[in-house]
Amino acid sequence: MSEPTHADKEKKKPIPSSLSGRRALPPNISNAEEDEVPVMEMTALVPRGVNLKDFLEVKEVHMFKGDRDVNKQEHHTDKYYHPKLIVRRGQPFLIQIDFNRPYNPEKDQFWVEYLIGRYPQQNKGTYIPIPLVEELQSGTWGAKITWKEDSSIRLSIMSAPTCIVGKFRLYVAVLTPYGILRTKRNAETDTYILFNPWCPEDSVFLDDEKEREEYVLNDLGVVFHGDINNIKSRSWNYGQFEEGILDACLHLMDRAKLDLSGRGNPVKISRVGSAVINAKDDEGVVAGSWDNIYAYGVAPSAWTGSVDILLEYHSSGTPVRYGQCWVFAGVFNTFLRCIGIPGRIVTNYSSAHDNDANLQLDVFVDEEGKVDPKLTKDSIWNYHCWNEAWMTRPDLPVGFGGWQVVDSTPQENSDGMYRCGPASVQAIKHGHVCFQFDAPFVFAEVNSDIVYSKAMKDGTRVIEHIDKTHIGKLILTKEIGRDGTKDITEQYKFQEGTEEERLALETALMYGIKKQATQDTMEQAGTDVDMDFQVENATLGSDFKVTVTFRNNSHNHYTATAYLSGNIVFYTGVTKNEFKSHTFDVTLEPLASKISEVLIKSVEYMSQLLEQASLHFFVTARLNETKKILAKQKTSVLQIPKLHIKVPGEKVVGKEMSVIVEFTNPLNQKLVNVLVRLDGPGLLRTTTKMFREIPKNSTLTWEEKCFPRQAGVRKLIASLNCDALRHVYGELDLEVERKPLV
Repeated sequence: MSEPTHADKEKKKPIPSSLSGRRALPPNISNAEEDEVPVMEMTALVPRGVNLKDFLEVKEVHMFKGDRDVNKQEHHTDKYYHPKLIVRRGQPFLIQIDFNRPYNPEKDQFWVEYLIGRYPQQNKGTYIPIPLVEELQSGTWGAKITWKEDSSIRLSIMSAPTCIVGKFRLYVAVLTPYGILRTKRNAETDTYILFNPWCPEDSVFLDDEKEREEYVLNDLGVVFHGDINNIKSRSWNYGQFEEGILDACLHLMDRAKLDLSGRGNPVKISRVGSAVINAKDDEGVVAGSWDNIYAYGVAPSAWTGSVDILLEYHSSGTPVRYGQCWVFAGVFNTFLRCIGIPGRIVTNYSSAHDNDANLQLDVFVDEEGKVDPKLTKDSIWNYHCWNEAWMTRPDLPVGFGGWQVVDSTPQENSDGMYRCGPASVQAIKHGHVCFQFDAPFVFAEVNSDIVYSKAMKDGTRVIEHIDKTHIGKLILTKEIGRDGTKDITEQYKFQEGTEEERLALETALMYGIKKQATQDTMEQAGTDVDMDFQVENATLGSDFKVTVTFRNNSHNHYTATAYLSGNIVFYTGVTKNEFKSHTFDVTLEPLASKISEVLIKSVEYMSQLLEQASLHFFVTARLNETKKILAKQKTSVLQIPKLHIKVPGEKVVGKEMSVIVEFTNPLNQKLVNVLVRLDGPGLLRTTTKMFREIPKNSTLTWEEKCFPRQAGVRKLIASLNCDALRHVYGELDLEVERKPLV
């Protein structure tokens, strides 16, 4: 733009006096803030008798921004519940300009301008004058006249596939002999420009239509949880198209103070996004809590989607309480898909949290075979959810683009903030942990060994057993087009024991990953006896058995003293307390097996149970003849009762629909202060209802009325939450018919 007049400068917000001479302008970090743009920029005095209205004048600008208009249809943005024009970069869109008279290219000159933020600068991409061209060219901004009639013209505008993602302000400028005449600020012509996975020149281009439909356009997802032997799933409403969500997501980049000039780069955006989604150090979106105490907030298990969380944060500016890994991942996925970056949630079962980054999780037992909690500091999460975002990585060598791990759960500090990624999945698989960002931490999450060591009274430590297969044994994401599981373990690691797996580990070690034992450690020889155990599948509130099997592979006779420890644990593997301690003796005949059963009674665990009904068992045994220690650990998740949803009657867009939620209390106690949440994208806005009391064996019934907005296959999601019972879910798929034509 040309230099504003003195009067225009007076209207602008002053530049802070505290700025040093090193930069002429302060950082441009807000999409919401804007400077006034002069309507008239005069370069010469207007002679007496000349009326500026005699020149070409813009009367109206039409944006074709309706859901069924060509722009939103062709740009795959028709699902956004938003009144403004939303387009994707690198792809042409239409506008119409009505002038005061027919446009004459011989004597009239005009152009379209897009501005974003304050201090617009052309070299920063925050001020974009769009020239009229004969033919549009991919890769650069341009406007082509495609239609003229009377005083109106239509322009096909091509945006650059690298331009900033955000909300732009549109102006039309007309050149006169005396200066520039510009349209007034009009919020109705604001244009949202998003990433474009359909554009081959965009850094988030995804060449499979079914993948684009799943990872960009699907507003419902599935979160896998539980444990590796008992995989559970629950639906999550991303709601990226819901009213207010697009503005809430753009606001996150303002909160992260990401300079506008960097908002065309998915690497930068996903990195700052992984920090701002959690509230650990920057007052971000979600405050985490893993202590089972959720006063003055919502329990993580009660959320059914991202919409309420993002809208609350956008309106209040304070962190929303509370979240755990799947909540962080769900909200982050909404952010990614909303702005056009393909994203998905990934669940890593038996996920390592390696406190000293030595690629091993150390479990210490004393000379009697009991676990030493003072020495055992590393933890194994039953599961951990993170995100993958699809993008090129021009900052890395060729071959490391594609899916990138980004994790917003606050686990470890990265460059001064709690964030993780983007880390190339391909780099993790091949051990190239030198490539940014945070690849060593992710590599350890899926590749660590569990090292069982005996801590001797003289201070030495003896390695008894190394489990190389427990960690990262199964990595899942949602199937494309269906709610089933897709096993992507092989995308993260080679098969255990193969030459490729050994080479990947050696590569990681070469690039600085530590893998070493302490100097006073010595490894014992193998044993003649194997031990394993199984936990019976059980429903919450019932008794069940733990079956321990010993196998003597030798011709020797052995006796063993075995110890079972049952612990109430958080899903992160951190122990709350021990609820069962049982010691038993075993006699092992040569070349024979021995089975021992331990009964676990409901009264032993129910009063102390945490929200995910997760129990962790350690079984250790000491062979009396050789003093050798056998050790195994497993987690069991009890079956939790479900909510039931029914929709009787017709299901038609715009017509009242009845939704009935039912739940029967299975516990031998009454439930108090029970909060039920009902959600359904395209059907109803999230609603909640509190039930003060549900007596034992009685049934709760809640009927809610709604008016469906979208036709097709939709989903209702419900959750139930109280202090005695959490992670209770229910869902229902239903087909909504279109409103019949009159």
